[in-house]
Amino acid sequence: MRAPIGSFDNPRPAPDCLDQLVPPVADAVRNWTGDVPADQLIYVDTDPAIADTADFVAHHGEELLRQSANCVLVAGKRAGESTIAACVVLSHTRADVNGVVRKHLGARKASFASREAATGQTGMEYGGITPVGLPADWPVLVDSAVVDTPWVLIGSGRRRGKLIVPGKAFAVLPGAVVLEGLGV
Repeated sequence: MRAPIGSFDNPRPAPDCLDQLVPPVADAVRNWTGDVPADQLIYVDTDPAIADTADFVAHHGEELLRQSANCVLVAGKRAGESTIAACVVLSHTRADVNGVVRKHLGARKASFASREAATGQTGMEYGGITPVGLPADWPVLVDSAVVDTPWVLIGSGRRRGKLIVPGKAFAVLPGAVVLEGLGV
């Protein structure tokens, strides 16, 4: 099998690599439904030392920058209540936390979730968080540019490994809301 983007050794359908995924991501892949078949989610093994976007594209090629997405967790607060949402934006942009995200959540204040909250509530490693397998009651805010990208490279839930996913699959994740202008 050849990866649809990038040049990776041994890309494989994610359902064949469940043992390489953290439990919530493996469960999401195992129970995948929707228009995009689960075997179109591709797992590629990568070096955890270069998991951060800048290091990753420096090693694997700058062309991946426009085909990669980041998933960041944001805590929106209003009247003492906090809501955590995932934001999925292309890697060459950043999530508009204080504009689009804050307004969508109806929050007075929005900020990045703490490392402890991000890892503790997701079961994923910091620096590898993915929207695949997040708690079903969390909003997953997806920039429309991600959905419009044919293939998107994103974390696998661990710093080692990435998923390559058809962009349109992000629109049907549990809790997904596609927003224009989320990535600025």
